[in-house]
Amino acid sequence: MASVMQRGQDEPFDVVSTYHRLLSEDPELTMPVGAIEALILGLANTPASTVSETLDLVSKLTAQLKRSIPNPISLSAGTDLFQQYLISNLQRPSAKGDFDQIRSHLVQNGRLFVERAKAARETIAGFGRHFIRDGNTVLTNGGSRVVGSLLRSAAESSNGNGRGSIRFRVIYVVSPSSGSVEESESTANIAALRERDIPVATIPPTAIAYCMDQVTQCFVGAEGVVENGGIVSRLGTLQMATLAKAAGKPFYVVSESHKFVRLYPLGQQDLGIEQNIVDFRTAKGSESGTERREVKDEGVADMEVETGSSKATGVASKPEDAVDYTPPHLISGIITESGVLLPSAVSEELIKIWF
Repeated sequence: MASVMQRGQDEPFDVVSTYHRLLSEDPELTMPVGAIEALILGLANTPASTVSETLDLVSKLTAQLKRSIPNPISLSAGTDLFQQYLISNLQRPSAKGDFDQIRSHLVQNGRLFVERAKAARETIAGFGRHFIRDGNTVLTNGGSRVVGSLLRSAAESSNGNGRGSIRFRVIYVVSPSSGSVEESESTANIAALRERDIPVATIPPTAIAYCMDQVTQCFVGAEGVVENGGIVSRLGTLQMATLAKAAGKPFYVVSESHKFVRLYPLGQQDLGIEQNIVDFRTAKGSESGTERREVKDEGVADMEVETGSSKATGVASKPEDAVDYTPPHLISGIITESGVLLPSAVSEELIKIWF
């Protein structure tokens, strides 16, 4: 792997370890924002004297990051957004003169963007809490921090002591055998709601259909919101959305706009990652060990990184890391810091960002 040298030092700047350190130091940090912060630190600590060198540096750091994790979809939303920010700013007429000053200005503005992205969660909670009314029963899954923030905001609304006047219940879908970070975050969300006197029930994924007639609406987070208004989220989200649609229950996605990603999947096999969820086996072992299909598709061109290693896309090694794709026709609305969007509006938002 190509190394990127720090200014005035012999050791290379390790963007991967920096990224993981940022996520471990701040549990509230999302993957896209963590990736942007790591790129900003790389830009600040690595010498580059021209626009071309700067863009090449960020491109190499981005490729290293994407190669380092099994599922780079969420991370790609942040890295692509930061690259577009650099390109648009470096092409402005004002971007002339001393390049060190220009780069310092870009780094400062990048850090300001990160702070705004972090603050987006509270703005989303302010929009989303109005969807929850007295007597509602909310169904959700996973440990989405932005969904947790929305539910806590609804629990605290109209009351200054942390125990609000809106009374509602929450059903959390929890995988009994999973010990993933996602489940530990859902445990924290459940404890926070119960502390605010919100009754919370936990059910296994197999009980979603059984309890759907008790549910008023569903809220889920997303790893990425794709171009057609669908979402990529933890495995089981598609099942919940399908059942909610069949039962006539609203299904809302809660997501920051920095998770909007340039990806246009048509189905579960178009995500650009190989997950091996369906693993056919015989007495001789797994078929996937001998017949591994190459994942190559035009729709995931932006997800692919340099093929310097044996694989250009990640392979999810743990079942709890698996994701699925939920198409837009199953989604009632997407709650973002910019307001509540219909799935069809996602492409317009991406056009505003990129063009």
